[in-house]
Amino acid sequence: MSVTPKALVLRAAGTNCDEETAHAFELAGASSEVAHVNRLADGSVKLGDYQMLAVPGGFSYGDDLGGGRIFALELEHRLGGELKAFVDRGGLVIGICNGFQVLVKTGILPGDPKYPVGAAVTLAENDSQKYEDRWVTMKVEKTACAWLPESDRLIEMPVAHGEGKFLPASDEVLADLKENERIVVRYVNPDGTEASYPQNPNGAIEGIAGITDHTGRVFGLMPHPERYMFHRQHPRWTRGEGRDGGDGRPVFENAVKHLS
Repeated sequence: MSVTPKALVLRAAGTNCDEETAHAFELAGASSEVAHVNRLADGSVKLGDYQMLAVPGGFSYGDDLGGGRIFALELEHRLGGELKAFVDRGGLVIGICNGFQVLVKTGILPGDPKYPVGAAVTLAENDSQKYEDRWVTMKVEKTACAWLPESDRLIEMPVAHGEGKFLPASDEVLADLKENERIVVRYVNPDGTEASYPQNPNGAIEGIAGITDHTGRVFGLMPHPERYMFHRQHPRWTRGEGRDGGDGRPVFENAVKHLS
């Protein structure tokens, strides 16, 4: 008899997508709990009791020092190596929007030890210099990512961010990401061709919208899969557009299946 995997959705001051993310896990067949980071720090919630961890979207601590920076520092200093140990023992981690920013600034993504922590890639201010809130099309690339293992297909999700421009620190970092198949999703036009603004909503280098680490168990992306779990959430569903179940639901279902 299989055991239902458990997901922990971590919140802090300013996160605002925690309940939707927890619900997405439950729709995918997992059990979920939302907990403040303080509960992990004081030991009342133990990461070892879970198989999946999500750092959701929002504006943690007001993004006062940049998107996700304070939350990242808090995780690094209060939890130490606990997050790394979680991944090493097979746990799955997803960072969505602000959560992606957090994972990048902690160095959990891209997670390559040859680069200084938090210095290999960043998520910078959008080229438009404004908050972008729109639906985008992405192409799923070939990777070992447990959250999106199916490649060479197009999916849609909404974005909502002011700092989402993916920037590698150097050409060497970008080459490593491509060579090691760490790029999971790219912004594209609806026909799958290379996109510019507004289809690439932030000016991300080579349209990179999400990456994974070397294990394939850690996934960060700017678009919001938890906001497209039903076809009626698609902005043009009344015109017959939108996929049954939504393009976000398979992200969570794949994670649950990976653990089954």
